[in-house]
Amino acid sequence: MLKHCFWFVMNQRKKFISLLLMAGLSCYLILGGANPAYGMHIMEGFLPPAWAAFWWLVFLPFLVLGVRSIIKITKDNPELKLLLALAGAFTFVLSALKIPSVTGSCSHPTGIGLGAVMFGPLTMSVLGAMVLLFQALLLAHGGLTTLGANGVSMAVVGAFVAYGVYQLTIQLTGKQKIAIFLAAVLGNLATYLVTSGQLALAFPAAEGGFLTAFAKFASIFAITQIPLAISEGLLTVLVWNWLQLYNGKELEVLKLIKPTA
Repeated sequence: MLKHCFWFVMNQRKKFISLLLMAGLSCYLILGGANPAYGMHIMEGFLPPAWAAFWWLVFLPFLVLGVRSIIKITKDNPELKLLLALAGAFTFVLSALKIPSVTGSCSHPTGIGLGAVMFGPLTMSVLGAMVLLFQALLLAHGGLTTLGANGVSMAVVGAFVAYGVYQLTIQLTGKQKIAIFLAAVLGNLATYLVTSGQLALAFPAAEGGFLTAFAKFASIFAITQIPLAISEGLLTVLVWNWLQLYNGKELEVLKLIKPTA
């Protein structure tokens, strides 16, 4: 009995130290970052009011369904609350990193793939909305009027693409780490493509309309976004390895790994 208690305490201590290190790194990356710059989130006031309202209306049903999903998860498996918080923190840290682009704008990871794989895309609509809200209020990254549009691109489309890619890759290959890598990469790219489409709809080109505008907005981020998406995929796999090491029981509950003998 004493031996079991000792190992339990040591295991919890390792988890706490790991979370503390991740939190410290997160604060350093966010507070010690470069000078503010425009990021891939659509900034406050940039969209015409009609389009801002439209994307809010599109986003709200997913937000409601996401709240129901989180309530069910936490009610059925309260032990998953810490893992939910970790998924949200991972999304917050990665999507808050603004990396300068050669075009003079900025690109950033999304971090949405990990949570989508673990808890499903609907859950990420809520976690993504919380992340976008805190970034808008604390980091001037994105905005409140454009939160609906940013939520649709990152927390809805990005999450659904990541989840769908993960499930499809698992069925075709059975390789979980490859599936997680592709989910993170394609979820990231889908987010920026949708953002480009949203901007093109709101600001079509005088000549060529939507398609010309879409090509213009997409090209702003394309040079940096593809290698950035690959980097996010690799980082997501590293975090997944860490979760398997320290949160194996929670992943068993989510049926993401087989129970140990």
